[in-house]
Amino acid sequence: MTDDFELSAPELTPADILTLEDDRFTEETVALVTGAASGIGQATSVALAMNGLTVVGADVDSEGLDETATMAAEFDAPGRVEGVETDLTSDDDVAAVVEAAADEGELRYVANIAGLQHIDSIADYPMEQYDLLLDVMLRAPFLTAKHAIPHIKATDDGVGAIANMSSIHGQYATRDKPAYITAKHGLTGLTRSIAAEGEGTLRSFSVSVGYVLTPLMVDQIEDTAAERDIPEQAVIEDVMLGQARTKEMMTPAEVANLFTFGLSSHGKHLNGADLLWDGGYTNTYE
Repeated sequence: MTDDFELSAPELTPADILTLEDDRFTEETVALVTGAASGIGQATSVALAMNGLTVVGADVDSEGLDETATMAAEFDAPGRVEGVETDLTSDDDVAAVVEAAADEGELRYVANIAGLQHIDSIADYPMEQYDLLLDVMLRAPFLTAKHAIPHIKATDDGVGAIANMSSIHGQYATRDKPAYITAKHGLTGLTRSIAAEGEGTLRSFSVSVGYVLTPLMVDQIEDTAAERDIPEQAVIEDVMLGQARTKEMMTPAEVANLFTFGLSSHGKHLNGADLLWDGGYTNTYE
């Protein structure tokens, strides 16, 4: 291991962002992104604005939403980000943010990215944490889709897509993350259900990745290193990436680019399926 290892979340730059030619990627087209105040949700919001879309970002963190909107403006994005403070555990808030998105133009795209984590065994798992996690990561995406689908179908051609942030933990289970794993497996069913009802024009897909270097992940790595009394680099290389073939954590921008591609017309055959981008984590082993 190197002696000069430094752990920090990468700073998003315009050069990190994939931009595509797409007739529907215009300021009149709206994308709703949850979890937009930080991490993958923030990067996805900025990336979609850089592709010319009007983005409505939903999050409980109003300051983070302001930061996301400012970042898009500082990047001279042809689109923009409008933040709406939203509690995803509130049915009224979820309905309101979908309506706010529809008021901005033609709502065609949704990216359900908001998430959280709690580590405990099933026997010790606090049910209030289970309920909170499932409310944010499974019930809210279902309710968002319920409210967004009529708006998407009401566009002139009914073309749109609802994307769900899944995980390698939507593919298999490890110990002490039972609620997270349950939510991610449930998102697979929701994704397929939307696709089954979408009649080919309204698509749905999920994005599954391994470990992503977000500010929250930096905190988790530091805590794990302290708990196990090992270097932070060892946490990344041995604990988190030990099973992966690509020995490098993903960045939020790399995940955001998958959402951009999947939502675009270039992803028109991606429907009811998963973009598994995990460095070989799931499908190879020693």
